[in-house]
Amino acid sequence: MTDEDAYQRALATAERLLGQPLVLPLGDGEPSVGEDFRRLATLQTFGEAWPRTGLDLRSRSLVSVAIAATLGTHEPLRGQLRIALQSGVTREEIVELFIHLAAYAGAARAFDGYQVVAAVFAERP
Repeated sequence: MTDEDAYQRALATAERLLGQPLVLPLGDGEPSVGEDFRRLATLQTFGEAWPRTGLDLRSRSLVSVAIAATLGTHEPLRGQLRIALQSGVTREEIVELFIHLAAYAGAARAFDGYQVVAAVFAERP
């Protein structure tokens, strides 16, 4: 498989998981080498980590939500929530995850991330 084939496969995996194409355009003033970062991150995440078989998709998506919420990374959390919902995780399970997260990562961190949860829930009435 060529590097381009691997990248296209990673993009297809991302689209399947997100329920929409993964679009990562360069921002204003960003150098073209930013495309290399996006490509490498996409290959590692959707080409190598997500396709592994050691965890089922639901478990992997719940773990990913918990990690993004604990780190306080709002945009990755938004994407992980979309993947979780697309993968069959229920809203109730996501709320339970945040209740559990509050106990282990702190109420402030959980509440901060939960604002992203509420926004993603509002996208999908």
